Amino acid sequence: QVQLVESGGGLVQAGGSLRLSCAFSGRPFSKYIMGWFRQAPGKEREFVGRIYWTGARTDYADSVKGRFTIARNNAKNEVYLQMNSLRPEDTAVYYCAADPTYSGDAWREYDYWGQGTQVTVSS
Repeated sequence: QVQLVESGGGLVQAGGSLRLSCAFSGRPFSKYIMGWFRQAPGKEREFVGRIYWTGARTDYADSVKGRFTIARNNAKNEVYLQMNSLRPEDTAVYYCAADPTYSGDAWREYDYWGQGTQVTVSS
C-alpha cells in the first residue's frame, strides 16, 4: 500500500527558509498528484499547494504564492516543498498527501497521507 513520510521540519526565524521532503512508496509514484497541506493549532487543515503527475503544473494557495515552491523527482519517488520568506503565521504541522486523480483543495478527498512534520517560525 502507499506510504508517505515527511521530513525537514524544524524551528526557523521569520524571513528564513526551510525545505520539506516527502518520500513515497508502494505504488507507481508518477500516477499520483501530490499535495501539501498544513494545520495550525486550533485551525482547520488547509491546502498549501499541489503538483501534478509529471511536475509540469503546480497550484498554490494565495497565502503562500510567490514564497513556496513545490517540485517532484519521479526517479526518486520524492516531492518537496521549498518555503522561503517564512512568517510566524506559517507555523503548522505540514503534511504531504497523494491522490491518483484531481480532487480539489479539500484535504478529506486525498487518499493517502504522511504523518506530518512540525514547522515553527519565530518572530
